[in-house]
Amino acid sequence: MFIEEFGGFPGVYSSYVYKRLGCAGVLKLLHGARNRAARFETVFLLRTADDHEVFHGECRGSIPERERGSGGFGFDPIFVPDGATKTFAEMTVAEKNAMSHRAKAVEALAERIRAPKER
Repeated sequence: MFIEEFGGFPGVYSSYVYKRLGCAGVLKLLHGARNRAARFETVFLLRTADDHEVFHGECRGSIPERERGSGGFGFDPIFVPDGATKTFAEMTVAEKNAMSHRAKAVEALAERIRAPKER
């Protein structure tokens, strides 16, 4: 999770921050912040014999004032994707996968794998 108010932090350190602060700690740090924009990103690398390709998935959203929902994992209770009213933790798996950063990256990779090979 990349939080704009923190210059993109925790970013690649999200797992560490979640283990140390949790959702409640992030909300405490954001108390009074005007900019609550955040995003999740996933990157997959496909390596072949002679080359590699990168597949990126991103989901932009914001962090609400309090935790909501009991589904999902990690920061899901404090992330509302753009265009949604629910946090990831309030969504069904199907709803979350329709906008998830991981789902977008997986779909891009799957499209590449399914594409006819050039000769």
